[in-house]
Amino acid sequence: MGLIYILVTVILVFIFIYNKVFDGKKFIKELSPIFRNIIEDDYEFLVRLRYEDEDIDLEEMFEKRIRNAVLTFLIVLFLSILAGKLAFIVIFLAVVLALLVFKMPYAKLKRMYRAHLHSIDLLLPYYLKGLEILVQHYTVPIALSRSIETAPEVFKRGLLKLVAKIDAGDSSIKPYTDFAEEYPVRDSMRMMRLLYRLSLGSQDNKQEQVMAFSRMVSTLQNKAREIKYQERLDKMEKKTMIMLFATGGGVMLLLFMSMTLMI
Repeated sequence: MGLIYILVTVILVFIFIYNKVFDGKKFIKELSPIFRNIIEDDYEFLVRLRYEDEDIDLEEMFEKRIRNAVLTFLIVLFLSILAGKLAFIVIFLAVVLALLVFKMPYAKLKRMYRAHLHSIDLLLPYYLKGLEILVQHYTVPIALSRSIETAPEVFKRGLLKLVAKIDAGDSSIKPYTDFAEEYPVRDSMRMMRLLYRLSLGSQDNKQEQVMAFSRMVSTLQNKAREIKYQERLDKMEKKTMIMLFATGGGVMLLLFMSMTLMI
């Protein structure tokens, strides 16, 4: 009898939504201020970074997160009612699951951002090495402009903005620091400040400044090589452990099967 009541309730809710007696979108918008209290500070930044070349609606993406969370909460409650086990612990579990579903898109964006930064961290020293060679023959603004063509794809957008600001007449350090802030990895700010000072230097001490820049780039390259080497070691270690567990498990399974057959 209880199942019939539930089915009737579901049908009525569907009819209300279909006939716009109950407006689901309006309901989500009304819940929006509540969820904004737990929105992440860097969510907008991560979304714009992930979809930088696409036309996105931040509000729509946020409401989608709310909708998925609310649906999760209702589904858990509905299943518990069907099972006849609705209790406080079930409601608590529904709330926890709803929050997890709400947080999942942010967690995915955060993982992608960390991978993005790690990639930049490893590529930056090699880009700077190429830039170092150009700086020896050209002024810093011209060297930056010429480096765009051969720069890793991840840096091209930032370099275009950096060169555009310099060409527009901005001779301050801001275009350089803006680039460093767009790629906030180890030593990026320090390298861009050093590059700015190099752009201000006279020809008399240019060679000395280039040598200082070169030493810094070499240090960063060595760090990048160490990280890559350690990552390869970690991968090999994981593969070795998996092979050992698989081999050990296979041997134990064979021994168990042979003992079973003997019995």
